Amino acid sequence: MSKRLRSPEVCADCGVSDPRWASINRGVLICDECCSVHRSLGRHISQVRHLKHTSWPPTLLQTVQTLYSNGANSIWEHSLLDPASIMSGKRKANPQDKVHPNKAEFIRAKYQMLAFVHRLPCRDDDSVTAKDLSKQLHSSVRTGNLETCLRLLSLGAQANFFNPEKGSTPLHVAAKAGQILQAELLAVYGADPGTPDSAGKTPIDYARQGGHHELADRLVEIQHELTDRLAFYLCGRKPDHKNGQHFIIPHMADSSLDVSELAKAAKKKLQSLSNHLFEELAMDVYDEVDRRETDAVWLATQNHSTLVTETTVVPFLPVNPEYSSTRNQGRQKLARFNAHEFATLVIDILSDAKRRQQGGSVIGSKENVELVLKSISNQHSNESQDNDQPDYDSVASDEETDLEAIPNKTNREKSLEADLSDGSVTVQEFLELKNALVASESKIQQLMKVNNNLSDELRVMQKKLLGEEAN
Repeated sequence: MSKRLRSPEVCADCGVSDPRWASINRGVLICDECCSVHRSLGRHISQVRHLKHTSWPPTLLQTVQTLYSNGANSIWEHSLLDPASIMSGKRKANPQDKVHPNKAEFIRAKYQMLAFVHRLPCRDDDSVTAKDLSKQLHSSVRTGNLETCLRLLSLGAQANFFNPEKGSTPLHVAAKAGQILQAELLAVYGADPGTPDSAGKTPIDYARQGGHHELADRLVEIQHELTDRLAFYLCGRKPDHKNGQHFIIPHMADSSLDVSELAKAAKKKLQSLSNHLFEELAMDVYDEVDRRETDAVWLATQNHSTLVTETTVVPFLPVNPEYSSTRNQGRQKLARFNAHEFATLVIDILSDAKRRQQGGSVIGSKENVELVLKSISNQHSNESQDNDQPDYDSVASDEETDLEAIPNKTNREKSLEADLSDGSVTVQEFLELKNALVASESKIQQLMKVNNNLSDELRVMQKKLLGEEAN
């Protein structure tokens, strides 16, 4: 990141000075302790990014800076600003509060339950209200008032709303007006830069037509955000979109190489998914990449004089209640892939994404994606009997399956090495990029053991002290 946000700054949730993290979709800055809670909520609630140790698109950083400076936090704490809330005992967390349960309970109420957001008067038809809010958003994005648009989004306005009267989406309006920060905010809330309007033109087209070249280039990057993030995770590089390169993918192993039949079957099932179901799977892999990278940054930036505990580690993707139990199960099982296994899956996703964009035939069904997810969930079913695995909640419990379509570890490693050496990415480059992540994961386990040992020693000392007092 080229620069820090301006000081003085305090954590939006507890008031600690000099917060080092940002919640992008909430437009607030948060401290390390509160960030540990945000991470446990999942990206569907809060999308966190470190201010110094994570790369930022300059205009996205500027968007967060503008929202923070203009009081975006008051959107999420609206009712707490009312003097009557103090009389009723409602208050926000403070720096002296414990992370669990005090700060955690406040943060969940604030962002997950939206307990303090200003509520609109009740209406019989919620869809009418959402439509009205979306129309207001459609008009508001032509101005630079970001906090107004964030407030509308917080109340239920849809970033991808297609206004039938205007024949366009809010992102079309922002692109025509050259409002790059509004475009960033809309994209964070899911706006698609590739959506055509009633004239068949996309927001990218209107940005270029209006001479807003920086905005047009940024919208192209946003359009390829998912595959760019996966490629960067794998090889530390992003495509050169300005020169028409939209994918970086290691060439996959030739069929003559030692690739198991199970590996081929897994790829075939992936290719048979409908575009919608493939996108869901790709989004889940994207979320897992974000979890791994964010956890590595979070751990690397902690003061290890304060021991890392189970309550500050996010071992797998949190449950998203909007997803099916099967999808949540598959998402959580992604955490059990080691670096090579997960990289192989990422390569397969990237390769098929490119094939689909180039117009490959697509057929599929819900049953196929469930088979893919079950294969992901059960790929370690034999290895886990001999290795210690983290405890997963009930939604991540293993299901019976008669099809194991993921290649074994040896074949995956051979396939990955062949893929990397055949393309623009070398095995050495990949391993160097993964080294820091592996070291961080190891450090977590070491700190856990140290913490457990100290807890045991503390219990022994307490027993001795009680015995001496009794005598």
